[in-house]
Amino acid sequence: MTITGICGIIYTISAQGVLKHNKERLLLKIYRAHYVLKGDDMIRILVDSASDLSSEDGIFDYYMPLNIELCGVGYRDGVDINADSFYEKLIATKEFPKTSCPAPRDFTVVFEEVKAKGDQLICFSISSALSGMYQCAMLAKETVDYDGIYVIDTLAVTHMIGYLARLAVKMRDEGKSAHEIVSACEELKKRIRIFAGADTLEYLRRGGRLNNASAFVGELVKIKPVVTVTPHGKVDAVGKCLGRAKAMKFIVDGIMESRVDESFPVYSLYSY
Repeated sequence: MTITGICGIIYTISAQGVLKHNKERLLLKIYRAHYVLKGDDMIRILVDSASDLSSEDGIFDYYMPLNIELCGVGYRDGVDINADSFYEKLIATKEFPKTSCPAPRDFTVVFEEVKAKGDQLICFSISSALSGMYQCAMLAKETVDYDGIYVIDTLAVTHMIGYLARLAVKMRDEGKSAHEIVSACEELKKRIRIFAGADTLEYLRRGGRLNNASAFVGELVKIKPVVTVTPHGKVDAVGKCLGRAKAMKFIVDGIMESRVDESFPVYSLYSY
């Protein structure tokens, strides 16, 4: 899932056993190879492209891309177009991209395959308050009628989803059951916080969330809005700051007010 005009994102996670990114990736690849060689029934993991993971990551079993239409051309997010290409095209045009969910049939194909193999699957979906992806997955689950399918409404966006899915892979490879993994992820999603500052109002204007006059004045005085994802999975504004430095301070203050457990990591991200 691409986020336009972001000057900084910081999110906190309360979880145990977090590994550094490169070490985690290596270990997960080793674990996956071990499970494939065993040939036992597996717990499969599905993520959608709103997780900001790509189909090339290779550490998840199934990847469901959102559809993007830009300048009259359709793309599958993370498959036909990556984040760098998306931003390059966005900057080069005055059009605003449109997104849509995959058809329930796309989920059904995956779910039927899992059912036929006798495996289990945990599906991580972008917040149902922001997209119809969760509803599409649930419709497919009802169609397939298989108890081994678990669909999690993460009530989250971007790397918040990715972290939950990575935790699921780690727990699976430690031998935890699907029920244990789902329960842990359902509990953990309540403890993740994200704050994001927008460096430009241009894309809020293009998307119709801000009128031309307000955008013009805001850019003139260098207003930087700060948003967060609420416990109900919605994106809400929590502040308007004058300048990038004050926006970043607002974000850091917001993190500290969230009573971060310092034994767990705080992640900082940057986008164009």
